Amino acid sequence: MATWGLVIETTVGIGERKHAEAYVLAQLEGTREQALVELEQRARHHSPEHPRSPKRRRLFRESDGFLLVIDGAWQSFSTRFTVAELLEDSAAPAEPAPLPGSEPDPAAAVLPPPSSQSGERYADGVPVRPAWLGRKDLT
Repeated sequence: MATWGLVIETTVGIGERKHAEAYVLAQLEGTREQALVELEQRARHHSPEHPRSPKRRRLFRESDGFLLVIDGAWQSFSTRFTVAELLEDSAAPAEPAPLPGSEPDPAAAVLPPPSSQSGERYADGVPVRPAWLGRKDLT
């Protein structure tokens, strides 16, 4: 089953410092259609920081997601919601290489979620308490 990233690209800052930044909201396993349903819910309920006094809000459907355009008193701000298949993740745990001539075991493909110090995780698998919190070597 594919892993899908729910990606948001949003306008941050104001005036000359206004620019776009991208974030991964969540990662889901399932079909593309399931990921799009979840993404639409997030797009419909998204409340960006800017504009502070919205005058008009429009949500558009695109082939890979949604575009939210909010008109403020003087400027418009946009947020793009995209569903994208995860192809590679440098932070993912390494999978053992299969032995030559052996059939892959389907049960071995189902890995438990990675453990964190507290073990408590949000629904998308992100630890509630980040691993770096409290480390002395980062100060």
